[in-house]
Amino acid sequence: MTTVSGTASRCGDLAWVELAVGGDRVVEARGEGEGVAELLERVRGTTVLEAAAIAAPPLPGDALAEALAQAASAERSENRVAVAMSGGVDSAVALLRARADGEAVGVTLRLWIDPAGADTERACCSPESVLAARDACHGLGIPHFTLDLREAFRHAVVTPFVRGYELGETPNPCVRCNGRFRFAELLAFADRIGAPQLATGHYARVVERDGTPLLARGVDERKDQSYMLADLEPRLLERLWFPLGGQTKDETRAEARAAGLGAAGRAESQEACFLGGDDYRDFLVRHGLENTSGPILDEQGARLGTHAGYWHYTPGQRRGLGVARDRALFALRTDRDRNAVVVGPREALARRLVVVRPGRLHVPVARAEAKLRYRSPATRARVEPDGNGFVLDLDEPAYAIAPGQAAVLYDDDVVVGAGTISSAS
Repeated sequence: MTTVSGTASRCGDLAWVELAVGGDRVVEARGEGEGVAELLERVRGTTVLEAAAIAAPPLPGDALAEALAQAASAERSENRVAVAMSGGVDSAVALLRARADGEAVGVTLRLWIDPAGADTERACCSPESVLAARDACHGLGIPHFTLDLREAFRHAVVTPFVRGYELGETPNPCVRCNGRFRFAELLAFADRIGAPQLATGHYARVVERDGTPLLARGVDERKDQSYMLADLEPRLLERLWFPLGGQTKDETRAEARAAGLGAAGRAESQEACFLGGDDYRDFLVRHGLENTSGPILDEQGARLGTHAGYWHYTPGQRRGLGVARDRALFALRTDRDRNAVVVGPREALARRLVVVRPGRLHVPVARAEAKLRYRSPATRARVEPDGNGFVLDLDEPAYAIAPGQAAVLYDDDVVVGAGTISSAS
């Protein structure tokens, strides 16, 4: 017998529940708070999965969800699919597909969000999004679990983000989150509830090449998320299903409207959810980086102006330099030790050799298309394995290459390698 508990507060009201779970069944339940007694009457004697499908008002529902997350377990079922739910339209439609194909179980990760952010409610892991995800599942009679991973996420993703800027890099937290944190947690949960497969609402596909599952671009070029997912290990892809990878966002919204889903018109969530809708520079100041003024230098070392802190700038940045000359100037690099920013003309940004470390090639490849920033076009390159990474020799010079960003290699639409840019020349 295992005892689990959960507490919740909303608008000054409190609720708590305590469940005694034997095997996968709720043997006894007790608690206090508005609506708790009625909810627990329905929970007693159910399996954990059945209890997680019971709709409830937000306050007792939050308390029950916290308890059930600790008790989530079930015997393996070959047609069971865990569905990552964000509260938005994409995951809601993925849930519909999973329900049609098998036994769906929704799961939402509650991740850390800066409480001082300007618009925390739009984040994909906010309390409001968790509630929207739960409502979407319960409206279809589907179990839903919430995993509170706020501190683990802060340690694994947010702290390296701040540290990267402190080191003068331009980190991409979404690649780190998806490739090294989020999917590991989701698949671990899928194991607990006996689900062989995990479905998400990402716009990407899984294809097979020479017996190896590989990630591929989604068909909607505007929404393709393969870059953000590129750090996923091929061995994990065997268990992943991206039901929206073969359609457009417009088709997804139309499908949601036709099904009467409340998420059909919901706005897009923010990419870096933990910023809470704020500017990343304001976030970094709140979390330890200082606005310490320093020199803006040209390539010969002449001082052209003053900046508020080297970490405000990334290679290729033009706006916000505060220096005027007869031709456009761009940030070329930063010097952390001197707290200096070096600027120059656009042609001085040209780079041909890119060192990616750490990095890995998912399959052997001599040439590929290299995408060096999320919103930058890919460029052809020769690929040379190098220790725990690889070196790219670009066919044409690329501009605004920033250490800390992800380098993703494509062969046609298939991701064949990925890593973190360490330097470029």
